[in-house]
Amino acid sequence: MQTAPAFQPAAAGPSGTCAAPQRLVTDAPTRMFHWLFALSFVGAYLSAEGERWRALHVTLGYTLAGLLAFRVLYGLFGPRHASLGLLLRKLVSAPMWLRSVAQAISRRTTHGINWRQGQNLLMALAVVALLVMVVPLTLSGYGTYNGWGDFLGGDWLEDVHEFFGNAVLAVVLGHIALIVGLSVMRRKNQARPMLTGRIDGAGPDLVKRNHARLAALLLIAVVAFVGLEWQQSPNGLIPAQGTAPFPSDRHRDDDD
Repeated sequence: MQTAPAFQPAAAGPSGTCAAPQRLVTDAPTRMFHWLFALSFVGAYLSAEGERWRALHVTLGYTLAGLLAFRVLYGLFGPRHASLGLLLRKLVSAPMWLRSVAQAISRRTTHGINWRQGQNLLMALAVVALLVMVVPLTLSGYGTYNGWGDFLGGDWLEDVHEFFGNAVLAVVLGHIALIVGLSVMRRKNQARPMLTGRIDGAGPDLVKRNHARLAALLLIAVVAFVGLEWQQSPNGLIPAQGTAPFPSDRHRDDDD
């Protein structure tokens, strides 16, 4: 009986040279969630000011909530590499890593510090912080839109919404700064796994299945929801200059 060879050479590229080996480390649904989440937050943040953009702002807020629900479900019932428990286990190791850093500093050396573990800890911390803070962000936004703050008086709920919006922005900017800094230090694009899902290097794939169909379904669901909200909005999600954002505003102006 024939057996498969233990080693197979890398496929030759167009020029006849062997392509560098790569490993799949991030699946398609995780990458799709990442970019849809980022685009939705940026759009919601930029459209937060001004009544003309309220419909777009609210729609993107609902999109964020839906994406969060998807990520939680995927983290609970999806493959192991996307597990939320894996993120939490990384954070649990933070005290041990900090002790190793403190010991190295006390010896006035950086030898023995596991910088890759530190990078993974910071990445996991950013992801968990974003997922957690989006909950009060979207809830306070929903409450503001539906007038929950009127029961207790004042604009406190709107202030809560603004606070968490700025907090999420700070975490996002810190996350981007970390990626850029590591890319410069290592002279390697650290954002590549969220673009292609792959990193350079020999070895087995950390992700066994890419689940491209699930990623496509997620994209279709988001586009369909935004399209439906656009169709149902009186002036669309991006109203033309000079149009009233809501019919009620036009009636109020007529009454005045």
